[in-house]
Amino acid sequence: MYTGSEIIETINMVSHQHLDVRTITMGISLFDCITDSAKRTADKIYDKIMRKAGNLVAVGNSISSEIGVPIVNKRISITPLSLVTAAGKGHMQALKALDRAASETGIDFLGGYSALVHKGMTPYEREFLLSIPEALSSTSKICSSVNVASTKAGINMDAVALCGKLIKQAAYLTRDTDSSACSKLVIFSNAVEDNPFMAGAFLGAGEADCVINVGVSGPGVVAHALKQCDGFNLTQVAEVIKETAFKITRVGQLVAKEASKRLDAEFGIVDLSLAPTPAVGDSVAQILEIMGLESVGAYGTTATLAMLNDAVKKGGIMASSHVGGLSGAFIPVSEDAGMIRAAEEGCLTLEKLEAMTAVCSVGLDMIAIPGDVSEEIISAMIADEIAIGVINTKTTAVRVIPVYGKKAGERAVFGGLLGEAPIMEVNRKSPAVFISRGGRIPAPTHSLKN
Repeated sequence: MYTGSEIIETINMVSHQHLDVRTITMGISLFDCITDSAKRTADKIYDKIMRKAGNLVAVGNSISSEIGVPIVNKRISITPLSLVTAAGKGHMQALKALDRAASETGIDFLGGYSALVHKGMTPYEREFLLSIPEALSSTSKICSSVNVASTKAGINMDAVALCGKLIKQAAYLTRDTDSSACSKLVIFSNAVEDNPFMAGAFLGAGEADCVINVGVSGPGVVAHALKQCDGFNLTQVAEVIKETAFKITRVGQLVAKEASKRLDAEFGIVDLSLAPTPAVGDSVAQILEIMGLESVGAYGTTATLAMLNDAVKKGGIMASSHVGGLSGAFIPVSEDAGMIRAAEEGCLTLEKLEAMTAVCSVGLDMIAIPGDVSEEIISAMIADEIAIGVINTKTTAVRVIPVYGKKAGERAVFGGLLGEAPIMEVNRKSPAVFISRGGRIPAPTHSLKN
């Protein structure tokens, strides 16, 4: 039973502190859709998605109305498409089927136009990767990811070099919309199989036929709780964050169990991540500043973020029977009002963001850079970030947007949850020789644990 004070507290979280469930993501396995015919495979993909996810939006809206908590996005993740279409080499036909299904189900995003090339690439996987710019520029809801490294395998630098080219091509193809296709492409190390968040969501090979993964949010709730903590030492601050994360995650657990029951799907995981929005008061940067920083990006930012990330995990893990995904604090620049302000003021730089990624979820996320930055520099940015993930045995990723035709100091506008971002300057010293070497950066020594 819930007490009256608990009910009122939850109402206040929703009404005044931006509490929401960021996404219900239905993962759908497409392994049983594989044929040696591109058309048959595409038809089976469409039929299965419509069969499994036809009611996803309606169920999500119904649960949201009943419990009084906004469910912002309803999404689908699929088996990495390169694994499904290899037999018939029909990824472009499958893309049309996915786009049609995404439109007809009414979902917000569909993730899984993806390839796993962390140790090597087959000829078909290379062909698949080369199709990504066209796939993202010709559709509005399809998202793509590429896993280029793992702690066990090392870093596939041939794939890293290719990804720099793909990002530049995608930027050019959507040059009329501030290179928006790049906002739907994530380059990973140690990609996880149950991530509900876009653009990196896909359903791993070890997952069930149909699962429900839920991503919670709530930076505004944490910020509100910390505003009541004047005079608290950092141990006490960590306790408050843990208690708050527990409450937020319980909401996600409730939604996940109810959605899986109504949609006849397995309950997968709850992702504990604090996912900000462009709305004022719903910012991870604000939390760090309440903890004692004049501005995010100041010295102390990495330490406060590490503490926040750890406390969120410790609080949330007791609130759900199945925790997974990325779980921690997200730092997407364009989606966080505090990050945007700090970047505009020059306090938050790419180098500081890279340091922050060593202690939080994901990596260099939703960062707008000048459109004339070379593909080799973009590949090297990816390599640096991916190396942090490989060495630290964690998921890291890069989602950068070279905004075609714009320079540092200008602004890119993506709209909705993706927000807008100041275009940040990049170190222009060339890493071209390093990137052109190709090959594989070997796995670290601690990968040999077994």
